[in-house]
Amino acid sequence: MVAGQSQSLAENIDRHTDWNSLLSAYVEVNVDGVNRFDYARLKRNEEDLVRLNRYLDSFRSVDLDGLGRDAKFAAYVNIYNALTVKHIIGRYPVRSIRSGYISGPWKRVKTMINGVQVSLDTIEHDILRDMGDPRVHYALNCASYSCPNLQMVAFTADNLEQLLDQAARDYINHPRAVSLRRRGGLEVSSIYVWFKKDFGETETDVIDHLLHYANPLLAEQIRANADIMADVYDWSLNDVE
Repeated sequence: MVAGQSQSLAENIDRHTDWNSLLSAYVEVNVDGVNRFDYARLKRNEEDLVRLNRYLDSFRSVDLDGLGRDAKFAAYVNIYNALTVKHIIGRYPVRSIRSGYISGPWKRVKTMINGVQVSLDTIEHDILRDMGDPRVHYALNCASYSCPNLQMVAFTADNLEQLLDQAARDYINHPRAVSLRRRGGLEVSSIYVWFKKDFGETETDVIDHLLHYANPLLAEQIRANADIMADVYDWSLNDVE
């Protein structure tokens, strides 16, 4: 490895150290398979609040477009998730990220990246979704029960593929992503309705995506009930219980 490559690798890892530390300290694995975040404990910890703000502020003059594709993807995912946590902390205690908003906070909550104010909405819809990987929906966490899990480590260029695949498998094989209805057919997370075009043009494409990550038992159940009959989303805060 040449010196320039070594420096780039170190910068990619070091860039997310603060966020990685916060995730390892405040994300809790719950027995129900849904990771929770200890917002109350973070709000009481001044040192870690400084760390959270320092992490987001570190991108104020960084041109993320100058990074490689995976490093850019990872950075924007981490920024989105960190900014979401900061927003919740600023309003905590709340029952939901949507509390106090008619249509949610995603257009209003912003951070500075390379001298430009960028919203959660812009990061998700104009930047990350535009990169063409539907697994982004398993990486972004909207601080809600029905969201895919907030990971316990930060995304980096080096762990991106592994984490995205694991996040997809973990979510799809949990009932909040897909379950069988008593009267037949599937009930799925609203993610697959809101963002259907990211998974393909048709319902069949969505089913194929689910099958790709489903465990053998779930895959068998999906094939036997391959019609999406309902969708659901629980916006309750992913707070520790």
